Amino acid sequence: MRELLFGDIAPDRWPERDDLTEEPWRSFIEARRALGAGDRGAAIARLRTVLEQPDLDSRQVLQAWHALRLAGSPPPAELAKRVEGVVVEVGLEGGLDLLAAYRDLSARYVSFSGAAIIWEHPDRSLDGDIETLLSAGRRVVAAIGPWERPRPRPPGMGEVRINFLTPSGLHFGQGPYQNLASDGLGGPVLAAAIRLMQALIGKAGPGQPPR
Repeated sequence: MRELLFGDIAPDRWPERDDLTEEPWRSFIEARRALGAGDRGAAIARLRTVLEQPDLDSRQVLQAWHALRLAGSPPPAELAKRVEGVVVEVGLEGGLDLLAAYRDLSARYVSFSGAAIIWEHPDRSLDGDIETLLSAGRRVVAAIGPWERPRPRPPGMGEVRINFLTPSGLHFGQGPYQNLASDGLGGPVLAAAIRLMQALIGKAGPGQPPR
């Protein structure tokens, strides 16, 4: 599930199937075909139609911008730093804990055990917690630049990585938990992430493990 959280799957693998007819899948498929045929202009035009579609999931927005950047069409300055999502990765002895929140007000918590809580915004009860995390992320993104290389492998045990997902690409900070927690920018992000994680776990209900 980790690889699906960042909106940066290679255009030739998104989506996996070629027979999807609903949007935005159809536009992604047609853009992929255009790129395969060497028609970069047609691919860019098709990807831009994805971004014009109403009520688009944040991860689809990120996928479209990822493909557009690779095709040589970066976002305009006014959109480059817009935070579409925040993904917090915590390296534990048993594996990796993941928390993700998006501008479309969806969220996910994935335990190192593989259990997950998926929040697709069925109501507004978590809106405040999600927006607090995104707001803290915006302050960080305003102060740092994007990562120019492929997304790194998961952090090791005892390390925390805070990923900020934008149209201009990945921004992130990483370090031991205590170092980030005491940082003026990273601390508020971690505090908001913990609150959202606890709220998501609460949504699973007493005695009901995450699915």
